[in-house]
Amino acid sequence: MAQLKVKDVTTLPVGRLGLISLDSIRDLGEKVDRWLVSWRNDRERQKVAPLSMEGYRRSSYQIHAETPRFGSGEAKCVIKESVRGDDIYILLDVCNYSLTYSIGKFTNRMSPDDHFQDLKRVIAAIGGKARRVNVIMPYLYESRQSKRVGRESLDCATALQELLGMGVENIIAFDAHDPQVQNATPLNGFETVQPSYQFIKGLLANEKGLKLDNDHFMIISPDEGSMNRAIYLANILGVDMGMYYKRLDYSKMENGRHPIAAYEFLGPDVSGKDLILVDDMISSGETMLKIASLLKERGCGRLYICATFGLFSNGLDGFDKAYRDGIFDRLLTTNLVYQRPDLLEKEYYISCDMSKYIALIIDTLNHDLSVSHLLDPVDRIKRCVEEYKKKQA
Repeated sequence: MAQLKVKDVTTLPVGRLGLISLDSIRDLGEKVDRWLVSWRNDRERQKVAPLSMEGYRRSSYQIHAETPRFGSGEAKCVIKESVRGDDIYILLDVCNYSLTYSIGKFTNRMSPDDHFQDLKRVIAAIGGKARRVNVIMPYLYESRQSKRVGRESLDCATALQELLGMGVENIIAFDAHDPQVQNATPLNGFETVQPSYQFIKGLLANEKGLKLDNDHFMIISPDEGSMNRAIYLANILGVDMGMYYKRLDYSKMENGRHPIAAYEFLGPDVSGKDLILVDDMISSGETMLKIASLLKERGCGRLYICATFGLFSNGLDGFDKAYRDGIFDRLLTTNLVYQRPDLLEKEYYISCDMSKYIALIIDTLNHDLSVSHLLDPVDRIKRCVEEYKKKQA
C-alpha cells in the first residue's frame, strides 16, 4: 500500500473543522494544527474547489476555550467563538499532572478526574450547537478499571456512557488498556489506535546495526496483558516472541492484592538476541525494569523498552540507574501524554511524535472517509524495515 496521500480527498467535509486543545495537551494540539493548516493550504485549488466551504482554509483551526476556576475550586468552560455547525475535535491528556489550580491559599495538582470534568465542561459549553463532537483522548480515562472483579465500579464504561449521553459521536483513544471496553459504546464510533509504526520508525532512525530476523531479534511481552501487542509486532517483523507471567502467592493479601511470588518466562532462548520489550504504559516502571533485568540475566543483547504512555510516577532515578548498569539501551514513549522536561534530556530516551498521525485521522474523518488504512500500519512498518535493511547493506 502506498503511503497515505493527504491531498487525495473527494468528499465534502462534515462541517467546518474546529480543534479544541485543552491546556493538558496544548503543545501536541499546536503541532496537529500546523499539520492541518499546511495540508489544506497546499492542496491543489482545483481539487478543493468542488469541496470548498467557508473556513476550509484557515491560518489556524484552533478554537479558544478556557476553563477558569472560582476561589472554591469549582470551574466552568468559556468558548470564545461560535462553533455552530462545526465538526469539533476535542483533545485532552487526562494524565497531565503538571497542571495546578488554587483553592484559596492551597495549590492542587490536576488529577485525571479534574481533566475529565473539564472535558465535560467543554462539551456542555458547546451546547449541542456543533454538527458533530469528537473526543481524542489518547490515554483513555479510567482504562485500567475496565472490568469488574467483585464489588467494584466500572469507571471506564461509566465515563464512556457519560460522553455518549452528552452527544459525543466518536471517541478515539490510543492503545487502550483493554480494547473490549468499546462494548460499552456499541452504537457509536470508538477507535483504539496502536503506535507500533512510530515505535519501529523511531527505533530504526536512532539505532544502527540491528538485524531484524528470527535469528537475531525478538519481541517480549512483560505480562499476559500485553501479549497481543507483542504477537502483532512479532508477526509483522517475522520474529519470535516471548512473555513473562506473574506467579502469585494466593495465600497472602498485600494492599488488596496477592503478592508476586516469581516471574516466569515462556518462549525461546533469548541469548544474544536484541529485544523489544513492549507494553501500553509505564507507571512507576518497576515491572518493566524488573523484566529487563531478568532478560539481561538470560544473556540477551541490546534491549529496547517501548511503551505508549510514559507516566514515570516514581521519577526517573530507577531508569537512570538501570541504564548505567546496562539493563536497557533505549527507552521509547510517545508524546501522547505529558513528558517531563528531564525525560526529554536523557541520552537514552527517544520521543515518538504522534502529531502527524492524529492530524491524518482528524483530516480523514472530517472528510467522512474511512480511517481503516490508518489504523493498520502493517505495510508502513514493512516498508520502513526494508528501507532500513537496504541502508545497512
